[in-house]
Amino acid sequence: MRARPVAVTSFAIHAHTARVQTEDPYPPAVEEPRRRDPFSRAPAGVWALGERLTWLCGLLLTVSVFTDWYAGSSPVGPTIAYIGWHTGPLGKLVFFVGLAVLALVALREAGIELPATVPESLVVIALGSLATIFVLIRLISIPDDFVGASRGIGIWISLLSALGVIVAGLLRATEEL
Repeated sequence: MRARPVAVTSFAIHAHTARVQTEDPYPPAVEEPRRRDPFSRAPAGVWALGERLTWLCGLLLTVSVFTDWYAGSSPVGPTIAYIGWHTGPLGKLVFFVGLAVLALVALREAGIELPATVPESLVVIALGSLATIFVLIRLISIPDDFVGASRGIGIWISLLSALGVIVAGLLRATEEL
């Protein structure tokens, strides 16, 4: 059998010289939703105070656990101070509530927000209330292990910072409205 001759055009021979089509113009740019810039400055004024106060009081609450909650002097020895961490589980819980407030602020700054059904201000108020209750229990009831000790400055700092977290949550609630 004999092969049939195939018609070859000059177009097929010179494939590298094929016609060039102009590309279609780029499709219109689709705007992506703007993400919150974590390094942008917060809005000025009283209304931006809630977020800053949340961060400040949360940090102060966390650090205040390592200050003296009870202090006293020994008749034979030096002055004794007991930090909040050593007052039992309540001191440790105050520390972790402060860390939770800081984590909430850090996640918001990173662009991760709570679902819309859980207002962030409500969570801050609840954490502040919890810390206030824990500190008030330790303020009213001095543990039996600390005989001769009175309340130190650290427990008052913890109480003020826990109350500050509540106030910060209330300010954030007014900012959300």
